[in-house]
Amino acid sequence: MSNPRFSAISKIADRNPVTVKIPSERISDYFGSNVFDDESMRKFMPEDVYKSVKSSIRLGTKIDRKVADQVATSMQAWAISHNATHFTHWFQPLTGATAEKHDSFFTIFPNTKGIENFIGDSLVQQEPDASSLPSGGIRNTFEARGYTAWDPSSPAFIMEIGSGKTLCIPTIYVSYTGESLDFKAPLLKSQNALDEAATEVVKFFDKNVNYVVPTLGWEQEYFLVDLDLYFNRPDLVLTGRCLLGNTPAKNQQLEDHYFGSIPERAFNFMVDFEKESHKLGIPVRTRHNEVAPGQFECAPIFEEVNLAVDHNQLIMDLMDRVARKHKLKVLLHEKPFASLNGSGKHNNWSLMTDAGKNLLAPGTTPKNNLSFLTFFVNTIAAVNNNADLLRASIASAGNDHRLGANEAPPAIISIYIGEHLTALLEEIEERVKKGPINEMEKQELKLDIHNKIPDLLLDNSDRNRTSPFAFTGNKFEFRAVGSTLNCAGPMTVLNTIMADQLKKFKAEVDNLISEGEKKDGAILRVLRRNISESKRILFEGDNYSESWAKEAEKRGLSNLKNTPDALALSLEQVNIDVFTRNKVLTEKEIHSRVEIQMEQYAKKIQIESRVIGDLAVNHIIPAAINYQNKLIVNANGLKNLGFKNAEIETQLNLLKRIQHLIESLRKDVVLMVEARKKANEIEDSAKRAKNYATKVKPTFDSIRYSVDKLERYIEDESWPMPKYRELLFIR
Repeated sequence: MSNPRFSAISKIADRNPVTVKIPSERISDYFGSNVFDDESMRKFMPEDVYKSVKSSIRLGTKIDRKVADQVATSMQAWAISHNATHFTHWFQPLTGATAEKHDSFFTIFPNTKGIENFIGDSLVQQEPDASSLPSGGIRNTFEARGYTAWDPSSPAFIMEIGSGKTLCIPTIYVSYTGESLDFKAPLLKSQNALDEAATEVVKFFDKNVNYVVPTLGWEQEYFLVDLDLYFNRPDLVLTGRCLLGNTPAKNQQLEDHYFGSIPERAFNFMVDFEKESHKLGIPVRTRHNEVAPGQFECAPIFEEVNLAVDHNQLIMDLMDRVARKHKLKVLLHEKPFASLNGSGKHNNWSLMTDAGKNLLAPGTTPKNNLSFLTFFVNTIAAVNNNADLLRASIASAGNDHRLGANEAPPAIISIYIGEHLTALLEEIEERVKKGPINEMEKQELKLDIHNKIPDLLLDNSDRNRTSPFAFTGNKFEFRAVGSTLNCAGPMTVLNTIMADQLKKFKAEVDNLISEGEKKDGAILRVLRRNISESKRILFEGDNYSESWAKEAEKRGLSNLKNTPDALALSLEQVNIDVFTRNKVLTEKEIHSRVEIQMEQYAKKIQIESRVIGDLAVNHIIPAAINYQNKLIVNANGLKNLGFKNAEIETQLNLLKRIQHLIESLRKDVVLMVEARKKANEIEDSAKRAKNYATKVKPTFDSIRYSVDKLERYIEDESWPMPKYRELLFIR
């Protein structure tokens, strides 16, 4: 290796891989072994307590405190049988990460040496201080009381870290006055709203349905880099992405990494974290190389949204800890390397009845086809009516780098459904007239649908990878979600807007029926109107093209390219009303969340600005000057030997180019610092975030241009940081 500081690279090939011990050859033998799942509940709970808890989970009712005491005793016995010594309420505050405060089971009572004890009060509710967690103005620092409350619908689990084992109890997190301070509480409320609305609609087709749950299958993309090299990149350590760096001659242009053979170090890491995931009941099933070198993906089997969200938060933490054992670092940032594909977290969403029927799966009978069309068209209508809310749900400083790049959908929200379903909707729109539908027309239309839908299988059309929201056979794939984001945010929005749309649909159908129209005819009438009104959101072409941006503008679709602009629309009254009338978020909670996100955005750009300034002034410019000194010594030496300027033109020109770049870099850093100072003087969080987006962030490009040019001119051994070519290719 040319630079001795990064000699770790040359040693990687000789490093012995970490030995991964698998509990059994069959995953099913140890899957969920660290989860207080149904099997463990049956084993450790009295039968009447078990039935009571299962009933409460199914019906969404509160668990009696007396029952909670018995549950706590059973949960403690199970945890201690797994050698757990502590417990924690595990929750998801508005930082985007998870939070926990550990307490031991050990307690001293009067006249005792101490015993292990865990009671219902400790299970059901706790009061962490958590005063430094964001609240967006809902509470003052001196009014820090907040409560974590047990979420029985998500099973407790044991987290193993080194030799320690902790019982983790999934909870929601609320303020003293009852406002939601986390991602989980609104998600659960949105699921309840969607359950009520969808169950009412599905009873048009099946009276036996008792409830409907949204399901989620996430696809987590990430990069792996060597841990030693990671710690030699201050920008990676402090911001999660390379703020500077020249794209290597070979990167992803040969498309040879995608679905290629997995490098051994990466493979050993995958085997290890999948083992730990399976012990925690996370049904990870898929692993493969992604497009960019050093980029990979994992994906699980579909689960109910609430559990899937918990599992994704768990796996992001798990991947990072396991990677360190393998001397690797997981990069979850949406765009860790400029000019290369970024990372997303595709959210595959559908609806399932208590009987296991997927409401977005085309059926094989006319009745089922109409049921499918009802939920399919209403999803399209929900997105059409609330596209700005969906865009705001994926807004972040990291995702702004990715949206609209050549591997991710643009900031314009549109839906891709494929040519066959497009043609089908056009036929329905054309043939369903404004007046009542007679039996002959209804039967003919239903037969036409019946003849077409069964042929549409799961891969009824080519996938459109440029679409932010695409129908993929039996689910909708929300592709625009960023890799670091908590899935609960976009899923809460999607659940809520779907619940809102289904309630409107049900009311309109009921109204037509009350006027004397037959049920199926009324359904088709309302579907036809929704199809007509939602045409603007449907797009089958290349979402990256400039022509689409122009066409989208004509259609009245927003193109919100930065986070502050996207978040601002969340505060329009029409968008606030969607959440309040469905009892998912109050207006106060919405304002607080936008306030938090605006502050987080500004702080992240501020941190990046400071890191760029530090790298430029304290790393890059000194390296450039040192190399200049070498060139000067060389040039002077040649002159002393009698060489003329014309004969050492290469050295002199290089000196001039480097000097020009140093000066440009210095000036651009000064401009960036001045822009940052002005932004920091702005008190209003929204205006400050907007200023960071439009005044501070744009200065990064000119700074990067100079630095990346210098990287190309300065000798390898003098460059102060690992380069892209050293980071990207796992050895």
